[in-house]
Amino acid sequence: MNNQAFIDGQNLHLSTTGARKSWKVDLERFRVYLREKYKVGKAYYFIGYYMESQYDLYKHIQEAGFILMFREHHEDMASIKKGNVDTDIVFSVMKSLVEREKFNRIVLVSGDGDYFRLIQYLAEKDKLEKILAPNRKSFSSLYKQFIDNKFFAFLDDGSTKKKIQHKKQGSKKAGSP
Repeated sequence: MNNQAFIDGQNLHLSTTGARKSWKVDLERFRVYLREKYKVGKAYYFIGYYMESQYDLYKHIQEAGFILMFREHHEDMASIKKGNVDTDIVFSVMKSLVEREKFNRIVLVSGDGDYFRLIQYLAEKDKLEKILAPNRKSFSSLYKQFIDNKFFAFLDDGSTKKKIQHKKQGSKKAGSP
């Protein structure tokens, strides 16, 4: 288990909950899936800026087994800035390569075309394990040349989605928490 995963948290969330048939990823099940299917040891979950009101979410992500990474913003700008983590992910991947961290390959969770050059480079250097695009509909057209390639998989494919989808709890009685 020596692969590393880099997850664009906003892309994962928006691409699944914003899908035509909205669904949610069960983070615990997703972490197990990454470990078992792609031999992921470290899994970095990138998210926008830190908001104290989201503490429970951050705690949940970490308890599921992810290393939480925040985008840095000056506190005066945090509420008006987009939580764009693309450059942070690219930097972190390249830093891992330059510093010769001990890992085999990279798993990227995003369908965002901003990672195109990174993907090309990792594929050329035999450092790309897989790109896991959350949703076929929001998958960047830049990747079409790779579409039938061994490097891509879609989280919204039936069998994968079934493994990682949050299971809905039975309906609760009125007045219960």
